[in-house]
Amino acid sequence: MLHSKRQCPKQRVLCAGRRSPHHHSRQTFVPFSQDWIVTMASQATPRAGFGRRSKLNPLLNKKPTDVKPKPRNAKAAATGEDKPTTVTKQLKKGGSRTVPSDKASRYYPAEDVAVPKKSRKAPKPAVLRSSITPGTVLILLAGRFRGKRVVFLRQLPSGLLLVTGPFKVNGVPLRRVNQAYVIATSTKLEIGNLSLDESVLDEKKYFKSEKSSGAKPEASFFTDPANKQKISESKVSNQKSVDKAILAAIKSQGPALRKYLSSTFGLSNGDRPHLMRF
Repeated sequence: MLHSKRQCPKQRVLCAGRRSPHHHSRQTFVPFSQDWIVTMASQATPRAGFGRRSKLNPLLNKKPTDVKPKPRNAKAAATGEDKPTTVTKQLKKGGSRTVPSDKASRYYPAEDVAVPKKSRKAPKPAVLRSSITPGTVLILLAGRFRGKRVVFLRQLPSGLLLVTGPFKVNGVPLRRVNQAYVIATSTKLEIGNLSLDESVLDEKKYFKSEKSSGAKPEASFFTDPANKQKISESKVSNQKSVDKAILAAIKSQGPALRKYLSSTFGLSNGDRPHLMRF
């Protein structure tokens, strides 16, 4: 009696045994004692990928005594009794019928709805890289102003970086940037203790994008440019005060620094960015 290699342990145990002495031509197997078979089959086999004595083995860490059954609803928790899963109803023509207590929904979506994956990690602000200090010139790698050189001002409570061009030099206003998308250069400005308005630190209000009027693309193409959305006066005054302090620091280090900030970063054929010193 031949068996394939893919057999469960119980099947292999039942087929194992000694060959019968009365039939030499036929492979007849006599099983061992039934007690030995039950003992071998009831042994827990650890899941593949975990060691037999590993702390990650779910078979070793399972403690049924520590798990307490949760009540099905608030009423069951108050009374101390679980809600029955089935209910017996009497029929009009006689007899009874057992039906589930909780009816299943008759509506099933045709397409699967994406559900966000739950995360147990507590949100923490990102740790600032040691190469990024106030006044460091950064190169933006993504976004609307990619390739521009900007000046780092400070780290916001959310962990993002507050940078500016300044606006008068290269057109980059006060913006938030993720430090994963910047290159920190060795060029630094002496900005000292730059004073910022408290409204800038309120990220949700200050950097909130204004909602569009909802006009269709065809209609918005022919709209008057005079009806363009205007920037608030508070943002304009904040940008001017920040630019004034940074332009003074740029002027003290010579005209070459202003040309450096106004230029755009890019790579050419044969450039090796991993060997460059920024």
